[in-house]
Amino acid sequence: MDMLRITGLKKRFGDKEVLRGLELSVPEHSIFGLIGRNGAGKTTTMKTVLGLLKADAGEIAVAGEKVSYGQTGTNRHIGYLPDVPEFYPCMNAPEYLAFCGEITGMSRSDIRARGDELLKLVGLEGEKHRIRGFSRGMKQRLGIAQALLNRPKLLICDEPTSALDPVGRRELLEILKAARGETTVIFSTHILADVERICTDVAFLENGKAELQGPLEDIRARYRRDEYLLEVENEADLPRLLQAFPALEPAGENLLRLRGKEQAVFEVLGFVTERRIPLLKMERTEPTLETLFMEVVGK
Repeated sequence: MDMLRITGLKKRFGDKEVLRGLELSVPEHSIFGLIGRNGAGKTTTMKTVLGLLKADAGEIAVAGEKVSYGQTGTNRHIGYLPDVPEFYPCMNAPEYLAFCGEITGMSRSDIRARGDELLKLVGLEGEKHRIRGFSRGMKQRLGIAQALLNRPKLLICDEPTSALDPVGRRELLEILKAARGETTVIFSTHILADVERICTDVAFLENGKAELQGPLEDIRARYRRDEYLLEVENEADLPRLLQAFPALEPAGENLLRLRGKEQAVFEVLGFVTERRIPLLKMERTEPTLETLFMEVVGK
């Protein structure tokens, strides 16, 4: 089942067409990475899903229900973390979650139990300081706790790690990974390492369309090439290998690249074994998100 389905979505701001018939399917209980350059339409897509922007054309469904601009009934299924979350600085974390719970009509007992559960999940249990003293990373973690408070079916995060240091990024990504057990997570980013770390599914946005989307492993398999890297211990052995195998080509210091079927690999390994050429490694190269992204955007 798709927790989010977008069909033919279009959105224009003046003479700039930001979304050009976007098609997107987000499977239930996936961690979905929405990848794109700045200005690719990621935030516009999310705000349209939330009913905060009116689409020029197309349809959006969340948990099977149609999204309508200004009539945000589908938002009861959604938790949202903006790129820069705002809070009441005079409150502490438990007080803020209690305030949010009361707004959504949760019972006091549920607010207390759910609040304690989420503050533990995001690493803020026992934190009594006022929010005005929180670091950026602490605010992002509190923002996720707030977004998960009413047990949403879909958690939307807009560039959640863009301003965090490496430690904060790692912690936040682990929280999103843990949240997958109870919700579907979609987050926009241009930090490809974050996507590779936790995402099950991805979509590449370019020129207002999803140029490539699907399960991350399926995409990698589709673009996988018969390419191998061979690293020798001694530089003096490189000319021998290059002369024996024209298919080999230099790929860096003591590195050779081999493009071809497995039979070519066996032939190289046989040659290396017979002549006792010491190897440091031989591995099949996998397509990285960076190479896939550059291919999609035509760079």
